[in-house]
Amino acid sequence: MSRKIAITGMGIISSIGRNVEENYTSLLESRHGISDIEFLETRHRGEVKLGEIKMSNEDLISELGIPEDNNYARSTLLGIVAAKEAVESAGIKNLNQYRTGLISSTSVGGMDVTEKYFYDYENQPDKQKYIATHDAGQSSLAIAEVLGLKGMVSTISTACSSAANAIMMGAKLIQSGILDRVIVGGTDGLSKFTLNGFKTLMIVTDTYNTPFDNDRKGLNLGEAAAFLVLESDEVLEKENKKPIAWLSGYANANDAHHQTASSEDGTGAYLAMEKALKVSELDTRDIDYINAHGTATPNNDLSEGTAMLRIFGDDQVPDFSSTKAFTGHTLAAAAAVEAVYSILAINNGVIFPNLNFKTPMQEFDLTPVTELKRKEINHVLSNSFGFGGNCSTLIFSKS
Repeated sequence: MSRKIAITGMGIISSIGRNVEENYTSLLESRHGISDIEFLETRHRGEVKLGEIKMSNEDLISELGIPEDNNYARSTLLGIVAAKEAVESAGIKNLNQYRTGLISSTSVGGMDVTEKYFYDYENQPDKQKYIATHDAGQSSLAIAEVLGLKGMVSTISTACSSAANAIMMGAKLIQSGILDRVIVGGTDGLSKFTLNGFKTLMIVTDTYNTPFDNDRKGLNLGEAAAFLVLESDEVLEKENKKPIAWLSGYANANDAHHQTASSEDGTGAYLAMEKALKVSELDTRDIDYINAHGTATPNNDLSEGTAMLRIFGDDQVPDFSSTKAFTGHTLAAAAAVEAVYSILAINNGVIFPNLNFKTPMQEFDLTPVTELKRKEINHVLSNSFGFGGNCSTLIFSKS
């Protein structure tokens, strides 16, 4: 990389915590957030479990101190919580002092409010303000407005790799000299649309998800938001700041295999990891931990495991685990959530366990880390793979 990309702040809200500290405590204590449905209005209550944040939209509005007559969707509210924490943790006093942008990502957008009033908008004039929230970009504009950001705002929606691509885009904007600082990440609230969609694909489990287990039955959907603050090394020098980590590598690849499924030989995942390692100028032996995509679906875990073996070799796959058994699959937010977890792993020298694992997959000999493990971690490779073959890999390094 011609310019180093520093990470100076991070924020998160998920089913295992309302901020970075709470998430870290839950990870240390192996306390997952998968539970019965409490807030989502769906006929599937009692049938499936979700990684649901136990706060209503009204609770979030009250905690944020924003006007009650807003038209924000749940994804927007969660995004504001995480983005505010990220900016505050980066110690930024004047957000617009440098050329600063926001690259957010979402797949749900305002679907949760659109679906409530879909059939009778015309008969409810007081609800028509929610029409504008359906657009994915509206959540990004709202987050920027609450933060007071006057710079560039953009939105990425590439399914489950969305936040990784937002992080990658932010890094490229800094490297190209267009921006000095970028807030990057993603946010997705739960909605009936996404739950019904994933049930139609028959990849939702009726119990707790079990990544990389031979008897895995599918994923638990979750909701979350997470953001990082990326800054150029020039800003670091001017502000005399120390980064919490570096973004040392990134890549996106697409094998165009299928609308939703990953290729069985893991080509897309392989290419993404290969390219990210090349960008970082690191060798496979330098990777201390892989935060796997690990959705616990039959297709993904087979594809990703095969790709890891192709990249690292049969006997050299580093310690790996999926943290989706903690949070559920948070869709567009997943890569940002796991970026936060990767940085926590680096800074605390700990690998978070792959919960619920019992039986290795019959296709290959790979066993994730199943208990909290302490070790020195200098480089973490984090995978995020989306529908349509959109595969992204990020590499985070110790500062």
